[in-house]
Amino acid sequence: MTSQPQNQQPKKLLDQLSDTMRTKQYSPRTIQTYTEWVRRYILFHKKRHPREMGVTEINAYITHLVTQDNIAASTQNQALSAILFLYRNVLNIELDQKQLQIIRPNRPRILPTILDKTEIKAIFDQLTGIHLLMAQVLYGSGLRLMECLRLRIKDIDFNNRQIIVRDGKGADDRATTLPASIIPALREQIQRVREFHQKDLAEGFGTVHLPTAIAKKYPNASREFAWQYLFPAEELSLDPQTGIKQRHHIHETSLQKAIKTAARQANIDKRVSPHVFRHSYATHLLQNGYDIRTVQELLGHKDVKTTMIYTHVLQNGPLGVHSPLDD
Repeated sequence: MTSQPQNQQPKKLLDQLSDTMRTKQYSPRTIQTYTEWVRRYILFHKKRHPREMGVTEINAYITHLVTQDNIAASTQNQALSAILFLYRNVLNIELDQKQLQIIRPNRPRILPTILDKTEIKAIFDQLTGIHLLMAQVLYGSGLRLMECLRLRIKDIDFNNRQIIVRDGKGADDRATTLPASIIPALREQIQRVREFHQKDLAEGFGTVHLPTAIAKKYPNASREFAWQYLFPAEELSLDPQTGIKQRHHIHETSLQKAIKTAARQANIDKRVSPHVFRHSYATHLLQNGYDIRTVQELLGHKDVKTTMIYTHVLQNGPLGVHSPLDD
């Protein structure tokens, strides 16, 4: 029987949390977010160990977030989920949910910002190169920002005219539309990625970050062209988990800044972000007569109620109602 070396120190709690989440294949972004919320929870209670605390302290912390920090409902839910994950999966403590006495905040219904086709074209006219192609994918396929950035070469299915979104929100895969109008540009982009990859391989690099399960099952997959990012970064960087120097995808701030600048140059007086293109995609599909269940599937919504929000922002006023002043 093997034993731990006597001088080996046990891992710190936050490191245990990160390890547990990696084992469960949570994304690096979620791991970072959950770890930060647990850290804040501990600091709020003067660095007491969570094992010494429970529902009373959780109630106090979440109440503080609600009443003092005025954090958005979705963020409050995220903080609570992080803390409950710690107790359940790291400390192996099952808390009595009835004793929590926390009313999970309801998200206020906020109508999404929608661009009409003229506004979208005006923004596209201000974009060039990779930023233009990525914006076209966002609008033409209804992708979330990170879904677009994380696309791999193998996810573009030209034969069936579809894009496969892997491990989207909720950890599900889905197929969505591949606009015919951008196929030539996508083929050119794939050729550029091939040149990047061949150069990296020749210089002793050429690997790419893979989900933990895939990396273990297919040890050589990280060097395969099919697994390379469709929108790779210009420079190689160190993977924070493995320390391996490889080519990651473009950073999200690059596209965010480009779209914001393009909207300003196009004189669009709306708050424009990459996610606005997804909202516009859904709304325009409904305007074109596609049924809401089809749009739900393309967007990857678990509940049709989420998709229903777009019926409130269709043209001709809310729910398509005409004002009596126009009669």
